[in-house]
Amino acid sequence: MLIQDIMQRDLVTVNVDVRLADAYKIMQDNGIRHLPVMSGGELVGIVTDRDLRLATSALTSTPFPPDCDVEGVMNQPVQTADPLDPVETAARTMRESKFGCLPVLDNGKLAGIVTGIDLLDALIRLTGVDKPSGRLDIRLQDHPGELARLTHFISERHVNIHSILTYREGGEDLRAVLRIGSMETRPLAQALSEHGFKILWPPAKPWSN
Repeated sequence: MLIQDIMQRDLVTVNVDVRLADAYKIMQDNGIRHLPVMSGGELVGIVTDRDLRLATSALTSTPFPPDCDVEGVMNQPVQTADPLDPVETAARTMRESKFGCLPVLDNGKLAGIVTGIDLLDALIRLTGVDKPSGRLDIRLQDHPGELARLTHFISERHVNIHSILTYREGGEDLRAVLRIGSMETRPLAQALSEHGFKILWPPAKPWSN
């Protein structure tokens, strides 16, 4: 999944000379928390609802007056993404930099924006939980062919796999989380357990591994 698949294209932006009070009202009226700031058709900054609240708070040592321009409080330079970036790259950038959004530039022009909510929506789609499905959580040895052995075992039982996510759990093990096209996961989990797979979900009872 790429950024272009999840980014918001219907953008609300403001110019650098928009007042803080007006920018905050624009956010409230549109139900958004981030505003790209433009100058001469180019992206020059980003301002968030938190930026505006902090800038005008009486608790701030030198609060900005509400009629100040957003240029005085916007974040710059702006970290951006490309439409062809993988979503996981954007997620890592946002997590490491603690950003709530990433404007998306296509050939230098603002084409969209990606927020944390967009990434959560992408995660839901990637894991397959937006469709009726069952969940299997299996510990595998991190050896060539182990994942193939697992998927072959499942396909032999004519069960469709909607999604597979794997991550290293520590040591030499991998954890594989599968969404399958059946809500009846216990019989399949029991069969997998009997063939040497370590089942973490559904819970082992009433069978033993």
